[in-house]
Amino acid sequence: MADNGDSKQREADRYRRAAEDALQQLDWAIGYLHGIHKVDISRALARNRSYIRRKLMGEPEEPLPSQETDQK
Repeated sequence: MADNGDSKQREADRYRRAAEDALQQLDWAIGYLHGIHKVDISRALARNRSYIRRKLMGEPEEPLPSQETDQK
């Protein structure tokens, strides 16, 4: 029988991978929306993405092109 600590660590790793996959999909959506000139929506999603990375995942912020643009 596996150690309970190992089981919890594997479960935490699985959730982290799932969250990272979801953030990659969000990155794609942000880029797509930005590309079709839905800039306000892409910026709002980029702020949400940044919050998730910093506050919930404890990761440094990674700016997206849509966060750094002057397109309006």
